[in-house]
Amino acid sequence: MVSAPVASAARAVRIQTAWDVLGNVLDPEVPAVSVRDLGIVRDVIAHDNGLEIVLTPTYSGCPATEVIEQDVLAAIHAANLGPAWVTLRRAPAWTTDWITSEGRRKLTEYGIAPPAQVRSGEAQPMRFFGRQPNGQRLVCPRCSSNNTECLSAFGSTACKALYRCLACKEPFEHFKPI
Repeated sequence: MVSAPVASAARAVRIQTAWDVLGNVLDPEVPAVSVRDLGIVRDVIAHDNGLEIVLTPTYSGCPATEVIEQDVLAAIHAANLGPAWVTLRRAPAWTTDWITSEGRRKLTEYGIAPPAQVRSGEAQPMRFFGRQPNGQRLVCPRCSSNNTECLSAFGSTACKALYRCLACKEPFEHFKPI
């Protein structure tokens, strides 16, 4: 029989290993950043019968949710950490504040302007706006100019908006703060 402290230590190692593995599972829509760095992975729980991976999709209707679930389970299985299953937790709703600083850095390097941090507890309703929302100018992830304009409230996915840099003339996407 395994002692309680040894079993507890083994669970902690298994959970940490799972978190490390999930740090390498790339988001299918933004393959420069992991689902862990996007804050989609909310928890890893060790049960007697396996690992429960708790995910919160960026949007309740996110079309990539099933692919993310499959990729997460495949990575856990490949690391011999299974059996495992995914639980979707939609409340509280995902917020861009859950993106890690590493994730924000990777988004910028990929050419997507990361969202600004939102103060804790501050509501961020979805807004439809003109070319300069709230007079805010984003910094271009390519040339660092703040001479930018919003072209569309929606980019390649619902969670991003399309912008253009007026200095280097390059388009770029921006993760909308929610």
